[in-house]
Amino acid sequence: MSDTPALAIENVSKNFGGLRVSRDVSLTLPVGARHALIGPNGAGKTTLVHMVSGLLAPSAGTIRLGGLDITHMPAERRVGLGLARTFQISSLFPHLTVAENIGLAFEARHGLDRRIWGNTANHAEIVDGAAALLQKLGLLELAARRIVDLPYGQRRLVEIALVLALEPKTLLLDEPAAGLAAAERGALLDLLLRMPEGLSILVIEHDMSLVFRLAQRITVLVEGAILTEGTVSEIRGDARVRDIYLGSRHHG
Repeated sequence: MSDTPALAIENVSKNFGGLRVSRDVSLTLPVGARHALIGPNGAGKTTLVHMVSGLLAPSAGTIRLGGLDITHMPAERRVGLGLARTFQISSLFPHLTVAENIGLAFEARHGLDRRIWGNTANHAEIVDGAAALLQKLGLLELAARRIVDLPYGQRRLVEIALVLALEPKTLLLDEPAAGLAAAERGALLDLLLRMPEGLSILVIEHDMSLVFRLAQRITVLVEGAILTEGTVSEIRGDARVRDIYLGSRHHG
């Protein structure tokens, strides 16, 4: 593993007029990290991920991806450097099959996106790549099914598979378990535990059982600032976290 962090957020702040949403946030993801970002409603979690992915520009601070300053870099260039993100709302092509959706991601990755409405089956490497990825993630049985015919939980799994087809180095997961039933959350956790070891993951998640099983380290945000950061056992044992977040029903 490289000594250079996969992602380094350094004293990042975000102001919307007089409202300070993020306040001097610093966070480092080593290569291969599994890091969770938690906090109550209005803590600034999604705002921080928006700044990392390039949807929002920080008011202050620096963001580095693999040692490269990406603070003011367009979002699409960040994707090209290996940064990928899923959203709370699924963004798949509903009337195409799972394999076709994954194939389109492979086309984009290998510079074939001008043929996006072409027949991906004409490209053996794309078909083979999509099948291999789905098999690795335990989703091969879904390959021939259309997205529109899948239950919501399986769509979420396919969305993560699609992002992985882009071969990212750092993955931002924005509430991947949102709206999932208990059984679907189990399938999601199984999928996340299958992620490549060298892939660095930063996840925003409300399901603390999932967080505690997936994450190696956890950062707690409160009112835009870091309250604390630590291992799972350290966060479990922190009375402030229990009072402010874990013991609360307001987990936004």
